Amino acid sequence: MVRDPSQRDDAPTTEEVLNALGDEPTRAIITELSEPMTANELSDACDIPLSTMYRKLDHLTDANLLIESTEIRRSGQHATLYARGFDQITVSVDDDEQLVVTAERPADEQTADRRLEELWTQMREET
Repeated sequence: MVRDPSQRDDAPTTEEVLNALGDEPTRAIITELSEPMTANELSDACDIPLSTMYRKLDHLTDANLLIESTEIRRSGQHATLYARGFDQITVSVDDDEQLVVTAERPADEQTADRRLEELWTQMREET
């Protein structure tokens, strides 16, 4: 199942976001994603074992930092692509002296309806 955490009702907590960015491998994944990539491509590019890569990708997706999408392939072996789910992250201190994380989302972030339309278009082109 493809997940788009940006569509979830509850925002990730500051702790979730900071924990997700808390180690070098997850930061390497974020910086490597200049364009959408598969887990295998990221594993090779970041030199992270695939089993570890999937755990890191789940962690980053749950923290609302990545967006998953599906690439439809003629062979039937569809691929899950991962992309950054933010343009900028800001950590600040609020009036209650608590850390707050704010993520600026891409302006071109698509709605579910638009993604479905693109999926159907892609499927028509493949058949």
